[in-house]
Amino acid sequence: MTDGRIRMTIARRAASWLAPIAPVVLAVAALSACASRPPGAGFPRFESFALAVPEETRLGAQFAGMTAAHAGFSGFRIITDGADGFLARAQIIDSAEKTLDLQYFIFRGDETGRLLTDGLLRAADRGVRVRVLIDDGDTMAGDEQILALNAHPRVEVRVFNPFAYRGHSTFRRGVEFLFNIGRLDYRMHNKLLVADNSIALVGGRNIGNQYFQVDPGSQFADDDVFAAGPIARELSATFDEYWNSPQAIPAGALGRQKGAAATMPAQRERARRHPSTLVQPSGTGGGDYVTRIATGEPYAGLISGRLPLIWAHARLFCDSPDKKEVVEGAVPGRLMTRGVGKIIAATQGELLMITPYFVPAGEELGILHELRGRGVSIGVITNSLESTRDLAAHAGYTHFRAALLGDGVSLYEVRAKPGIARGSGQPARLSRYGHYGLHGKLMVFDRRQIFIGSMNFDQRSKRLNTEVGLLIDSPELAAQTASRFEAMSRFENAYELFLSPHDAGRGARLVWRTRENGLSVEYVEEPAESPWRRLGVRLLSLLPLSREL
Repeated sequence: MTDGRIRMTIARRAASWLAPIAPVVLAVAALSACASRPPGAGFPRFESFALAVPEETRLGAQFAGMTAAHAGFSGFRIITDGADGFLARAQIIDSAEKTLDLQYFIFRGDETGRLLTDGLLRAADRGVRVRVLIDDGDTMAGDEQILALNAHPRVEVRVFNPFAYRGHSTFRRGVEFLFNIGRLDYRMHNKLLVADNSIALVGGRNIGNQYFQVDPGSQFADDDVFAAGPIARELSATFDEYWNSPQAIPAGALGRQKGAAATMPAQRERARRHPSTLVQPSGTGGGDYVTRIATGEPYAGLISGRLPLIWAHARLFCDSPDKKEVVEGAVPGRLMTRGVGKIIAATQGELLMITPYFVPAGEELGILHELRGRGVSIGVITNSLESTRDLAAHAGYTHFRAALLGDGVSLYEVRAKPGIARGSGQPARLSRYGHYGLHGKLMVFDRRQIFIGSMNFDQRSKRLNTEVGLLIDSPELAAQTASRFEAMSRFENAYELFLSPHDAGRGARLVWRTRENGLSVEYVEEPAESPWRRLGVRLLSLLPLSREL
């Protein structure tokens, strides 16, 4: 299941099972949609905040000095390689002295997820305060392993807007969702890790094998940015705001704490074992991947300066934790799409966008149309029907392709099997499996600024998911990201879309051009794994779902 799409998946499945009693279900759902308080909302909880004096830690002291030497700017480095995204997290966790704060939409209980959980347990055992805030929208069996850490006295886990049902029956989750859609459709999509209130990782990656591109069966291209300096404190402040919000429910309020405490000895023993004895993600080539944790790279290079940081000014964009009420006008607050929209509208010469889901509303289409009217070049990379994990989102996207192409927007759709690994974020041996998909969220403005964060260019990110991201003023980072765009959009790696006049005089039709085995290829029917996949998208495109995608 892909992030941000829990509503569509479980609602469709539940609806198929409940079809015989649909009238009763719909009536009860309508009456229940007003339920607004998550389970455990009355459970005792205490506010806590980021480390007050990070300069007292090694990382804090080091980057305070470096910030002073760089005119108060923050330092940044983009991490494109999926394995490096995992290694940086594991090594940052191992290096923390005082505090660790983690905020994620998905925290899988697979091999990489458990390795990071083990690292958090070791950190807590050496005295680090650990806070973990996770969303509850896209959990699966095994993901509850992170909740077991709540039994440790130096770890607290909170769950954002949780389901009342804590099991993994799709039917029961689907029923609860349908009866509480007004509340449960609202999700926390942020991805953030902060150590000692001094360094941070922010971007599009969740925690799990597919997000670190180590699973041959599912590989997501994504990006993080390592950030140090003043911006880390600003990111910490957003974490505190979410952590102390009414939507963040202590794990202890959701039950199973006695069982979690009983598993702590076994979990601690596993965490203490040498990494080379641990199970590897399937198909990744043995122990080489995990044992890289002990080398200290890439983290050691980031801290030592061997992998130089780019020092620049940055602006933080973050939704309010109660974004749903802000969108509805019920309360004041922040909506990051407003600020990001202004940045997009101010583009003068070139806009490059990388987004896994591209479902613009009328306002966004108007901005893009106005930019093209001023002669601004616009390029967009998104998923193809081959590579997408979400047919409903792709169906929503299909409504806009012809109009965008007619405006002169360049559209590229990544292939599930890239021909050239460069720019993909993964080794060539994984690319050949043909299960590649786009998950990164990046924009480049006039080759001077970049935006990187958790926000897709779709309606869920605009209305139903909370998001966080950074706008960084750096021509150097902009050039790096533009090079990534160019590598991903090569004919060997993507389909470029064109409008071709229809020979029957019924208007233009879409054409997909690419290169396969060194030869240029042109498709007049959308490339897909099967005709059933095309049919599914066509049927979904008939439904009025765009506001939910």
